[in-house]
Amino acid sequence: MSEAKKIGVLVSGRGSNLQALIDRIEAGKLDVKIAVVISDMPGAFALMRAEKAGIKTLTVNRKSYGDRASFEKAVDAALREAGCELVVLAGFMRILSPAFVAAWPHLIINIHPALLPSFPGLHGQGQAVAYGVKYSGCTVHFVDAGTDSGPIILQKVVPVLDDDTEDSLAERILAKEHEALPEAVELWAQGRLLIEGRKVKIISKK
Repeated sequence: MSEAKKIGVLVSGRGSNLQALIDRIEAGKLDVKIAVVISDMPGAFALMRAEKAGIKTLTVNRKSYGDRASFEKAVDAALREAGCELVVLAGFMRILSPAFVAAWPHLIINIHPALLPSFPGLHGQGQAVAYGVKYSGCTVHFVDAGTDSGPIILQKVVPVLDDDTEDSLAERILAKEHEALPEAVELWAQGRLLIEGRKVKIISKK
């Protein structure tokens, strides 16, 4: 049996998507190893989730670095030292520079709470409610140099109800995020993602 691929997870907050990955791994339904969880925010609850699961954690505080380049250099070094083969953004609230993204070509994935390309950036759920769309959801995509603009791996859909608020819609979308992110990571680990331009094709199991 081959050794599980190693991933690094970048977080900033409570880490519910990180927990979804941990739970799926512990249930034997996701064959990867989380080699390190890195937070840019000291004391982030996501770090406690990782520590409870016995996963190595590291805080790389942006305020400790003079510029973004030096901050990202520290993050990159930590990921490589841990042997990470994929970088997963799970509620990481910083935009990565084109230079960082170029150093991990098609090896960074992000989860976004909207059906991209609609409503990129912050508050995708609130944007959906305000616009009056009938359906929203979440998108897992590869990260490129733009904002939420990389090739789409998976999407999950939820209806937008007439009485939805940003918070109520966000809660239902989050449940779908907890399904989509582990699914996308598993497809990557199985070598089943084929990128052709803007499109990501999912290859059938052999």
